[in-house]
Amino acid sequence: MAILSGILQVLIFPSPSLYFLCWIALAPLIIAILRARDQDAVQLLAEGGSSYLAPASLRQGFLLGYASGIVWYLGTCYWIYHTMHVYGGVNSFFSVVLLVLFALYLALYHGLFGVLLAISARKRQGYSLRALVLAPFLWVSVELARTYITGFPWDLLGTAQVNNVPLARIATFTGVYGVSFEIALVNAAFAAAALVARRQRVTMLIAAVCASVGLQVWQLVPIQAPPPDRYATLVQENLPLNDVHWDEQKETEVLQDLEKFSVAPKNASAENPGLIVWPESPAPFFVTDYHFRGMMMQIARERNSYVIAGSLGIENTGREDVQPDLFNSAVLITPDGKWTARYDKNHLVPFGEYIPFQSMLSFAKSLTHEVGSFKAGHDRKLLSLGKSHAGTFICYESIFPDEVRLFADNGADLFINISDDGWYGETGAPGQHLNMARMRAIENQRWLLRSTNTGITAAIDPFGRVVMSAPRNVRAYMQAPFAYVTEKTFYTEHGDWFPILCVIISLLALIVRQGPAAQVTEPQPV
Repeated sequence: MAILSGILQVLIFPSPSLYFLCWIALAPLIIAILRARDQDAVQLLAEGGSSYLAPASLRQGFLLGYASGIVWYLGTCYWIYHTMHVYGGVNSFFSVVLLVLFALYLALYHGLFGVLLAISARKRQGYSLRALVLAPFLWVSVELARTYITGFPWDLLGTAQVNNVPLARIATFTGVYGVSFEIALVNAAFAAAALVARRQRVTMLIAAVCASVGLQVWQLVPIQAPPPDRYATLVQENLPLNDVHWDEQKETEVLQDLEKFSVAPKNASAENPGLIVWPESPAPFFVTDYHFRGMMMQIARERNSYVIAGSLGIENTGREDVQPDLFNSAVLITPDGKWTARYDKNHLVPFGEYIPFQSMLSFAKSLTHEVGSFKAGHDRKLLSLGKSHAGTFICYESIFPDEVRLFADNGADLFINISDDGWYGETGAPGQHLNMARMRAIENQRWLLRSTNTGITAAIDPFGRVVMSAPRNVRAYMQAPFAYVTEKTFYTEHGDWFPILCVIISLLALIVRQGPAAQVTEPQPV
């Protein structure tokens, strides 16, 4: 049942995208932990008495959660093999090894959930109602730990309901964690229906089914988003990630071709300059490169538009005593051709933009794609678009709820996400990445313009709906509608208060025991 739970969790995210399965995906794992045979039941059977399936021991709870987590990470993050093998220069065998090690490591969080649930249910026989009530709090607490301790909040459970606009609106108060809580709560109800006494089972099952169906169907309720009142040009470069010899001639050819796709937005005028966005790029577009600078200045002037472009920031050049610092950056060029600001990516990708424990893992150096190790930026700098401001986050940063919301809290009235999802290949990862970016738009109620190298390039409204997108793996541009939004959501202003509250409640429930847990009135014999 734990493995079945892992499989169901895989199926709710792209590419399978069977989102409705989220309402039952955790239930088999919860049931498995709360009805694992413990030592007391074995002893009762040996003595000739009745035997019952009782909650797991701590070891059993960990192993059941761990098994489910391994399946989930292997099935959802299988794209790691593609990235390591195709672009990292790692052979097939070691790419598989790295994927397995990754799953074995991250699955510890599922194992932690199993341990905590087993602790909350510890008793001699039957199951614990307290554990069922506590399960959603424990799940959200573990998601928060995965976000802050390991720094990999990939596909948090609540993201599965990003298409369910009315339900996902909870995220404006709680962040994505509130949606995770709702999903885990319904799963706990299904688990309860399988665990309660027979006379209560039908009632509980009907309640759980009605809750899941009602919450899923709720997305059919029409909701009107604030209408867009302007357009931006999003460029999809579609540049290859490897096997390209970049010299001055090649760079000039690419820049001249991309210039043709950087058309002026529909609403650009002398009073209201337009906006053109280039994605994070595998090309060596250094901010010090006169070809790149000249082309960006020309585009900005001729199109009367602000230009935000992915580039490589570099500092401390020309000094023999200091190693140059390289940044993954987004630069801003004003309509009069001035380079006025640069945002340096704060949250870098381990093994993609820097190599942890580099002396021990020298084989991973090729993952930095011939540009060396990046340095991290240190602030959430906004890019000024006249009277408005854009919060521009780069690629991997879009999966961190609390980090992205800082842009809106600092005054950003538009989100821009530049990314290069070509690393993932033809896997489910581009769709997964898009959905996480969409949840950031919902949490902060901002329009999001997403420009990527190979796709998925899209315009996303404040309700997380994709209102326009470009086909993948083609060089293209799109006139993306958007609007500036200045109001701040409760989540924007207060951040991760809800998951922190879940942690506090979980700790209190695990530490403070106000009497014995509720006993099942009619335990089921084996």
